[in-house]
Amino acid sequence: MRLKTTYIIGVLLIIWASFIYFTFINRPLSLAESPENIDNQLNALEGGIDEQFRQNREMISKVHTFLEYKKRNKMKNESSKQTKKEHNIFVIPILVFACNRVSVSRCLDQLIRYRPNPDQFPIIVSQDCNHKETTDVINKYGSQVTLIKQPDQSDIEVLPQEKKFKGYFKIARHYGWALNQTFFNFNFDAVIIVEDDLEVAPDFFEYFTATYPLLLEDPTLWCISAWNDNGKIGLVNENKPEQLYRTDFFPGLGWMLTKKLWSELCTKWPKSYWDDWIRQPNQRKERTCIRPEISRTKTFGKIGVSK
Repeated sequence: MRLKTTYIIGVLLIIWASFIYFTFINRPLSLAESPENIDNQLNALEGGIDEQFRQNREMISKVHTFLEYKKRNKMKNESSKQTKKEHNIFVIPILVFACNRVSVSRCLDQLIRYRPNPDQFPIIVSQDCNHKETTDVINKYGSQVTLIKQPDQSDIEVLPQEKKFKGYFKIARHYGWALNQTFFNFNFDAVIIVEDDLEVAPDFFEYFTATYPLLLEDPTLWCISAWNDNGKIGLVNENKPEQLYRTDFFPGLGWMLTKKLWSELCTKWPKSYWDDWIRQPNQRKERTCIRPEISRTKTFGKIGVSK
């Protein structure tokens, strides 16, 4: 940019000098012009040329000043982006799946209590079932949560042998709709999924804040889970709560995925048994999830589709 600008200015100066030369200096002397008039014209010409050079120098100085300003502004923006990255300034919603459990308040109370920043971790509750009592409980939280409701409450046709598993079909439909809303309507880049019968640990948000950059930077990862399937007393090292593992088994129960992954999965999302489907090699593609040594979630649901 700077070389191009200097080149243009040089061309303009050459054109101006040529104009002066052929107009004044190379013009034949008129018999009527006296030496005194010629001196006056030359003095005026010299003053005009000096003024033109002064204006050119001033213009070049302004161009250099502008280029320096753009350079400093670019460096400032890059520094600001780096600072935001270093301080983990990002927004990840918590998507709570609800249906007909009024005890969803137990889950929401802990999420609200432990989240460090409501702007950084907004809570979206997606409700299926049209259960009024549960809706009333959620509405009591006001602006602390955003309630969205699955609009499709139609019955689902299933094979006779699968009639008792119809709940799994409704869950898969609800998951697909709610994740589409989160990523393509609200336009978030990642989401943490929680179900309405989960309690979360005090460092739940700290855990996902620390692991989110890993999910972004490592293409061999496809989810972060807060759950250890074998995380019972006597089977875990309680002295290493910071310990993380890679697993090729999808843990679920409080987990994070990105918009990029959902864009891959949403086009082939199954009609039922989504958690079994997502564990298949064709979906996992040799990618792994991160899970903790000590779980950051705990289920308190006694009654549900899975009994």
